[in-house]
Amino acid sequence: MASRIRPGLRTALAAVMALLPGTVLAQGQQADILIRGGTIYDGSEGAKGYTGDVAIAGDRILYVGPKANVTARRIIDAKGLIVAPGLIDGHVHGDRDFLTNISDPQLRRWPAWLMQGVSTVMVGVDGGGNPEVQSIFANARNPGVGVNIGAFVGYGAVRKRVIGDDDRAPNAAELATEKQLVAKAMCEGAYGFSTGLWYTPQFFAKTGEIIELAKEAAKRGGIYDTHQRDEATYSIGLLNSVKEALTIGREAGMPVHIAHIKALGPTVWGQSAGIIKMINEARAKGQIVTTDQYPYPANQTSLQAQIIPSWALDGGYPALIKRFNDPATLEKIRAETNENIKRSNGPHAILFTRYGQPWTGKYLDEVAKEWKVTPFDAAVRILRQTDKQSIVVFSMSPPDIEALMKQPWNSTGSDGGAGHPREYGTFPTKYQDYVVKKPVISLSQFIRSSTGLPADIYKLDRRGYLKPGFYADVVAFDPKKFAPKANFVKWDVLSEGVVTLLVNGKPAVDGGQMTDALSGRPLPHTPTPGSCL
Repeated sequence: MASRIRPGLRTALAAVMALLPGTVLAQGQQADILIRGGTIYDGSEGAKGYTGDVAIAGDRILYVGPKANVTARRIIDAKGLIVAPGLIDGHVHGDRDFLTNISDPQLRRWPAWLMQGVSTVMVGVDGGGNPEVQSIFANARNPGVGVNIGAFVGYGAVRKRVIGDDDRAPNAAELATEKQLVAKAMCEGAYGFSTGLWYTPQFFAKTGEIIELAKEAAKRGGIYDTHQRDEATYSIGLLNSVKEALTIGREAGMPVHIAHIKALGPTVWGQSAGIIKMINEARAKGQIVTTDQYPYPANQTSLQAQIIPSWALDGGYPALIKRFNDPATLEKIRAETNENIKRSNGPHAILFTRYGQPWTGKYLDEVAKEWKVTPFDAAVRILRQTDKQSIVVFSMSPPDIEALMKQPWNSTGSDGGAGHPREYGTFPTKYQDYVVKKPVISLSQFIRSSTGLPADIYKLDRRGYLKPGFYADVVAFDPKKFAPKANFVKWDVLSEGVVTLLVNGKPAVDGGQMTDALSGRPLPHTPTPGSCL
């Protein structure tokens, strides 16, 4: 039969076959790297592991499947290892260090992520995304970066540039300027519009303003990525906040992605069932809704964001200090802050994590006892000294964490930034705590939620799967040793167990050690054709 196929058609068929799993372009073809004999999980939903090989030529995957009939310049023995697509972290704050210290080669490597097996990160989250998206990508290109980087344009950055920290709505001219900034960033390659409506001054925005700005991202093929307005009962309540996020996406005509999904504090424990029901109903009606989650029972934020009422932050930190100095206003703040401390599971659940302070590594109730003051007075004393006090709050219940983790639309996202072990240990913690120690999810689900699913959510071009023709982001980790070393006091300790990590075909981790490679790339989103004329 093969002799009857015309030569041109045979060439076309060969090209198609090259893109199918388990095929190889030519018998005995030369590869640069052959990862041999590992247990392969390709990132697809329901994938079962099998023993096989992955061959790489240049920055692309050449072959995935049973024993490869290729020669290779280098063979990596992966027997006993799990081989998967490079992990994708869809919610990252590490860009703060990267953009502030872009000349530091150590920071440019993104070691906390590489040693977890992460090859791609999404930055600009929680509304913090610089509208000058092009500059983020330029910094990634020259002199290089260790991971691939995608970016969002952030509402907080846009609003601060146009309005500042004030509690007010934009006028018509200001709203037009905000829309222009969002549109410009989308045309420079942003993946969508991110908000952090929990934080001031973003909290001051009405839903309608968010919808109008989100539409600018929707026109250009973006998604709505949100740290929702309330994860507890601080303002509109958790379930109403999820409803608001779904409304924004529906009215703007774009997919919705809710970041670090959780039920924050004892007032909403058990409401994960309501979240799941609401999201499943929206998806059943055709709305695209996804989430991400980190596998810890504690969140991390700033002290003032967690416990100080939002109205007291109108005008920013200097205005807050002035309110502290007014006795009547201070008493009003005291009453509301004490309620917020209760919502946070109490002063015994609030841990100070910023290094270099006398209260570092202590809980709020401990500090208050040492100083012989109330927890509120201890918090005010700290806030008078710094507006950059990070805290970890033990505020989540295991049943809620587990219920959300099982959902097929829930991906892995570290929310990683200084002050919480999630920056250094999210992925191995999820693996150890919820696959190995307590099998809440399977190994296949862990890999799917950390590779193919986020790649689908953000529509990453040929990443997130082990397929011929895809970019060669590949991790091989030891299932017996893949584990975090960071904890809530020593939060910046590198994880262990990643043996090999290729980023665009080059070893970023080799033999369990980081290399000097800066083979990551900027990954700008392609706007909808005709939307950026």
